[in-house]
Amino acid sequence: MSKTLVVSISGIRGIFGSGLSPDIIVKYASAYGDWILRNNPSAPMVVVGRDARVTGQICTDLVVSTLQSQGIGIYSAGLATTPTVEMAVLKEKAQGGIVLSASHNPAEWNALKLLNQDGEFLSPSDAQWVIEHAETADRTWCSYDKRGIVVERDYLDYHITKVLGLSEIKPSKIGKRDFRVVVDAVNSVGGIAIPRLLANLGLRPENIVELHCDPTGLFAHPAEPLPENLTEICERVRLEKADLGIVVDPDADRLALIADGGVYVSEELTQVLAAAFWWQYHSGPFVTNLSSSRAVELVAKSMGQKVYRSAVGEINVVEEMKARSAVIGGEGNGGVILPTLHYGRDALIGVALILQYLVEKGMSLSEVIAEIPPLHMVKMKTNIGTLNPDILLDTLSKKYANEQISTIDGLKIDFDEGWVHMRKSNTEPIIRVYAEASSKTAAENLGNRFMKELLSEA
Repeated sequence: MSKTLVVSISGIRGIFGSGLSPDIIVKYASAYGDWILRNNPSAPMVVVGRDARVTGQICTDLVVSTLQSQGIGIYSAGLATTPTVEMAVLKEKAQGGIVLSASHNPAEWNALKLLNQDGEFLSPSDAQWVIEHAETADRTWCSYDKRGIVVERDYLDYHITKVLGLSEIKPSKIGKRDFRVVVDAVNSVGGIAIPRLLANLGLRPENIVELHCDPTGLFAHPAEPLPENLTEICERVRLEKADLGIVVDPDADRLALIADGGVYVSEELTQVLAAAFWWQYHSGPFVTNLSSSRAVELVAKSMGQKVYRSAVGEINVVEEMKARSAVIGGEGNGGVILPTLHYGRDALIGVALILQYLVEKGMSLSEVIAEIPPLHMVKMKTNIGTLNPDILLDTLSKKYANEQISTIDGLKIDFDEGWVHMRKSNTEPIIRVYAEASSKTAAENLGNRFMKELLSEA
């Protein structure tokens, strides 16, 4: 297996032509097709959509032809955000869905994200079945007269209509605020979705400033919405005297914000702001992953709400949300999950919630952020070579057994002054170390301390 091919319960991704080759795409698409047929043997339908990567159409054609050859029909969504495809599965009562997108990976990458009949990522057990089945020679192919049909549909307007249909979202009030917004969609499908959403939320066309919104798939900058990749939009927000900047990744499931004045707002705070707004209307638990900022607990405490933590990964967050009957959830990487719509990270609903929140607060984004106690996070990694990561983490968990710890996903230790989370990589010999504290220096010191402790336990 090529080193560029990453096969996990989160999907199948790799560099096109080097790892993710046509035969690999057919191999996993057909295994997924057999999973669909295993559960739905009679004329199943699957939604297929893609981001704007230049290999997107090729990958889509391979997937569609494969599923058709298994007797599976296709709702072809064309260029569509990941959350749009997820919602299309629900709308059509389809048996599953596939999104062709490698999320924030560079433009040469692509991936198959596999969804179930609820428009959610496959459960770990179902994903594992597909992965294992892909390695067998068994496949179900149909006769020429039983091939799957293809129905082409655009679901973006449906997605937007459902967002606007939430009673908490009031476009007339958002329109009166007369926001000026800069949008950076890194030349992918968010460049179609976010401006259209903003227009429907009441923003005047001249106040929607588009930056890298042409969906060419040729990313103007690294696609992950990190501060070092967003200097251009920060400057543009300043020049335009905009109220805020909106940044999405190539498949628009992650949302980062730029405050007035061109100041980058940590992705970690996207879900915090969304939760603060939603709790004004709905009392109930919030779920996020272990590596997300403690800021959500601080806001939750002030509003009398509870926060629960899951292992890292959208699948894990969603499972915990269902178990806790959470009213909202997400991940610190800019993900907002609103079960009222669907169980998936959705930048569109994130935008709507945050704009409505600013309207109701009557404040700028920078003023709202200033109300949240300042926290700083660092993300590090240490190479452990041939050392066993499980043994290293287990040794530390015993050492800090008297502290507040979690071992559901690596090792997380909560201290009064901050926390540290250590997770092994499934693809390389490293342990990732995340730390958060009240200052950047304190967070760095905490992270460096545990990087050293990991290696000292070898």
